[in-house]
Amino acid sequence: MDSSSDLRDFLVTRRARLTPQQAGLPDFGGRRRVPGLRREEVALLAGVSTQYYVRLERGDAGGVSDSVLDGISRALQLDDAEHAHLHDLARAANDRTPAHRKRAGSSRAQVRPGVQQTIDAMRDVPAIVQNGRLDIVASNTMGTALFAELMSTTQPPNFARFLFLEPAAQRFYRDWADAAQQTVALLRSEAGRSPHDKALSDLVGELSTKSALFGKLWASHNVREHRTGTKRVTHPAVGDLDLTFEAMDLTADRGLQMLAYTAEPGSPSQDGLQLLANLAHTRAAATAPGPGR
Repeated sequence: MDSSSDLRDFLVTRRARLTPQQAGLPDFGGRRRVPGLRREEVALLAGVSTQYYVRLERGDAGGVSDSVLDGISRALQLDDAEHAHLHDLARAANDRTPAHRKRAGSSRAQVRPGVQQTIDAMRDVPAIVQNGRLDIVASNTMGTALFAELMSTTQPPNFARFLFLEPAAQRFYRDWADAAQQTVALLRSEAGRSPHDKALSDLVGELSTKSALFGKLWASHNVREHRTGTKRVTHPAVGDLDLTFEAMDLTADRGLQMLAYTAEPGSPSQDGLQLLANLAHTRAAATAPGPGR
């Protein structure tokens, strides 16, 4: 992953999606050679010289200040995730540390015992812990049961690899196309935060090679934050589930997130989760080693 190229492409794609009318600028008509705003229009809105903005859009972030980035963010009407991504990309492109001294990303591959104990205590709630590459690094019994197909088909269990490379994913996710877009956007955000994460770079390379759709979505440079949302899935054992998830950063374990999934009280999805809990805990009890074994 090339930070300067990523900065350039991100700014170009954000500029291309805005019309003069959307930006509050007069449109004097005439045919535009490229869609969206011109570079000089972004510079005007951001309060910087056209030359300065052109240099930044070429991937040269040397000496760029946070206030300038904030101005460009306002000019391009970036949302919170895009705003943070712009700062991450500029920081990485401005990094003059020799390549051999750059630190890899912080996406961890395991959790502390206390974290595992916490999610295990959530007996009837599917809970997992994932890193920035979307590897599942820990789960409780219900989390393993909910994502059983993912757990059995990709090693290490990885949401992106499952979504784009496993046919079972299109049966599991009822909104598969939306899930695919969100997954790529999450990986794009992580690439901005951890541009030297070789495992992430390898994952992106693998998926780009094996999935044309992944490559197309990756080139869009869309980003997002993973905080809360809904998942509509079809579980092979209990059928359709409409779930709400909450994602919480583990402040003591940088780069890890805990996600918990719940259903609306009294809904068919809650009944389905309860059935899944009964099946999962019965199976776990049956396979647990007994005394003296």
